[in-house]
Amino acid sequence: MSYKRINVAVIGAGWVGGIRINACASSPLVNELHIAEINPDRTKKIADNCNATSFTTNWKNLIDNESIDAIIIASTPESERFPIVRAALKAKKHVMIEKPIAPTLREADEAIKLIEVNNLKFTIGYTRRFDPKYAFINKSLKSGKLGQPVTCLISRNITREIGNKIKSRSKMSPAAMGGTHSIDFLLWCLQPRLPVKVYSQQAGKLFNKISETPDHQWIIVTMDDGTTITAGSGWVLPLGHPQYSQSWIEVIGTEGSLTVDDTHREVSINTTKHGIRYPLSSMPGEQVDHVFAGAMVDETLHFLDAVANDNPVLATAQEARLVMEVTIAADLSAKRGEAIYLN
Repeated sequence: MSYKRINVAVIGAGWVGGIRINACASSPLVNELHIAEINPDRTKKIADNCNATSFTTNWKNLIDNESIDAIIIASTPESERFPIVRAALKAKKHVMIEKPIAPTLREADEAIKLIEVNNLKFTIGYTRRFDPKYAFINKSLKSGKLGQPVTCLISRNITREIGNKIKSRSKMSPAAMGGTHSIDFLLWCLQPRLPVKVYSQQAGKLFNKISETPDHQWIIVTMDDGTTITAGSGWVLPLGHPQYSQSWIEVIGTEGSLTVDDTHREVSINTTKHGIRYPLSSMPGEQVDHVFAGAMVDETLHFLDAVANDNPVLATAQEARLVMEVTIAADLSAKRGEAIYLN
């Protein structure tokens, strides 16, 4: 069997970037792996594991490298990624970026235009689409097994340890950070229905005392056929495990219902030092011995395959723009205290 090999660059080698790097390093589709990272300690740690072709502290060096086919952008803070996206697309590189697609809808439209003009592969890190539980929900809704959907709910919470990291680097709301995954997933499941109205409320008793970041946010979205979406997202769970993430999902249809426990309680470890922890609860997909515990690796390999073999990406820039439109409306609704109607 023959396959095309590509040269890939990863910009940002932190927690998420490290997972992307490890996935690329182990893929037979990757010929050369180039990394941009400004933290020398992190660079050294990554270098010992990935056998990269090159390292740099300046991401522009990777944009200027004509041999690089695709770029994965995992740098922080999130609000400063778009200049990298713009430069990569103008250099005709295929791009994968962690959410959101851009800081504003205007910049999202600019990215979409560059993608179309240059005929590039572009995808967003909406990892939930690659989780088998979530894929089953999508299949159940689109196959009609549940009849017509009536209402869909996702309640998603992460620990305050992750919340502290987020609030220290960004003013983005729970809707724009964690809630965007839930909104993307439900809009994907309910295609071709489109959102027409958004109402949201925020709550805060912890982080809002020391920052501009609320603790939790609920979003209610009405679709054009009357189906409703309810998505809750927060980051103040106690530190049961430093990277713990839990979700509870309910889908009610005219001919059935579906309930998914995504709270990662199937594996627990109880020690005298830490008490009960759930070691496989980390959402992205960290390595456990010889395997990965999570969907982020599969998502990364999907992008590599799309570039190498000219296959379509699962999460498109146009879909990411729609998700962004909903989360922006949610934040505006929370600020105004009223529903926001989408054009």
